[in-house]
Amino acid sequence: MLKKTTFSFLRELSQNNNREWFAQNKHLYEEAKEDLYGLIEVLIKDFSAIDPAFSADTAPKKCLLRIYRDIRFSPNKAPYKKNYGIAFDVKGYGPTTPSYYLHLEPGNCFFGAGFWMPEGQVLKKIREEIDYNGEEFLGIIQAKSYQDTFTLSKEDTLKKAPKGYEIDHPMIEYLKLKSFISIYPLKEEDFYKNNIVDKLKTAFEHIQPFILFLRKAVDQ
Repeated sequence: MLKKTTFSFLRELSQNNNREWFAQNKHLYEEAKEDLYGLIEVLIKDFSAIDPAFSADTAPKKCLLRIYRDIRFSPNKAPYKKNYGIAFDVKGYGPTTPSYYLHLEPGNCFFGAGFWMPEGQVLKKIREEIDYNGEEFLGIIQAKSYQDTFTLSKEDTLKKAPKGYEIDHPMIEYLKLKSFISIYPLKEEDFYKNNIVDKLKTAFEHIQPFILFLRKAVDQ
């Protein structure tokens, strides 16, 4: 579980997103980081016991993403993010590896898994796997354990059928996806309760068939 001050810092930062305020209150960010490291450490132990590709030796500091924004090419010049991002990267992590991500933000918390906007060759392989093994894919995302926890994001979708597929293909709604991300929405209040680790562990277990399907697709 997390302290309420860990989220309070984000609320204050959202209202004071400038370097001067951050410098004066950096001790609050450091306290929040230590709180997050404690949660991450426990999750690493549980996640690594479920997915052999995720190392139990992963350091919590490696999982917590920087709060500093890259503003070089962005019209939004706010220097800091309004959320904590936690990436649980598996061995050999890269553009051809599905990943796990925990997003903590007041009013917008979620656990996600899969591929966000993968490169063309990766996307091609996933679509081919869905084309060849559509029933297996449907069995995964229609399973009660999946639907009780996750939703397949359809935020990034082509308007037309992808090259090589007809618009009346029985799996066209999935073949048109540009990202393959499963989302488990969470509430800020969930992180103040003792059972948050159990909730995330259960979600991690439920998402394994989805992750294994994606790994099989891109490893071929």
